[in-house]
Amino acid sequence: MTTETATGAKFRDYLALTKPRLSMLSVITALVGYFAARPASNPGKLTLLLVGTSLAAGGVAALNQWLEHETDAQMKRTADRPIPSGKVATGSAFVLGWLMCVVALFILFAWVERLAALFTLATIVSYLGWYTPAKRRSIWSTEIGAIAGAFPPLIGWCAGEGRVSTLGWILFAILFFWQIPHFMAIAWTYRRDYSAVHFPMLPVRDEAGGRVAMWALVNSIALLVVTLLPVALGLASKAYGLAAAVIGAWFVWRAIAFLQADTRDAMARKLFFASIIFLPLVLGALVADRLLVP
Repeated sequence: MTTETATGAKFRDYLALTKPRLSMLSVITALVGYFAARPASNPGKLTLLLVGTSLAAGGVAALNQWLEHETDAQMKRTADRPIPSGKVATGSAFVLGWLMCVVALFILFAWVERLAALFTLATIVSYLGWYTPAKRRSIWSTEIGAIAGAFPPLIGWCAGEGRVSTLGWILFAILFFWQIPHFMAIAWTYRRDYSAVHFPMLPVRDEAGGRVAMWALVNSIALLVVTLLPVALGLASKAYGLAAAVIGAWFVWRAIAFLQADTRDAMARKLFFASIIFLPLVLGALVADRLLVP
């Protein structure tokens, strides 16, 4: 990478470094936790929560790309990211990432809720210090990453309630179990890329894909069960339960289709798109139920 290239970085290159679409998911799920907690109206706190979680998510994404720029350069799907493509210098990514994370933690600790800041710190540490190194060493890296990716609803819940109650942990579980079939579908689709950089994840080790599909199905069933827990515990209405049951059954059906060996590649893509549809529908139904039903 040349100095000229590094100094020629544009705003869109730095924006890409923050993985805006993935970061947006963290911000949205934090908002789900906040509104599901039924907080008293506080526009100032809500705005600061948005700013803090956005900075934290973007900072973690930038630092993740800084840590993985060498392997990113070897994979077709990531070779055009800002660092391996030479658009952003590694030092710039490092400074930007940590600056965003530190500012995010300060905002959340000083002006939102200290426990929310603690869960944000847990997200940063688990994603960068546990999940990112595990991708090179452990077959369980996806599950480790799912833990890190499930913290944002707890950040929002703490901002809304000041503590974490039962429904907050259910939201954590929903995010955890959702990520497994979601990322199994992605990893199966791009398994050759991951194999090229020797990531020992399940879709790389299981060349036939049977265990990958079964693990996606097991977690899809667990996800369905967890989404129905709010009804069983009296934390949501039967109307939400019906919606969650229908959406969850459809998602399980897509995971069952992933078991078919002769169409597995096509079904992986369909499972991925189903996961993208599933999450906003279920979380949206839960938030609406919490806000509209006495």
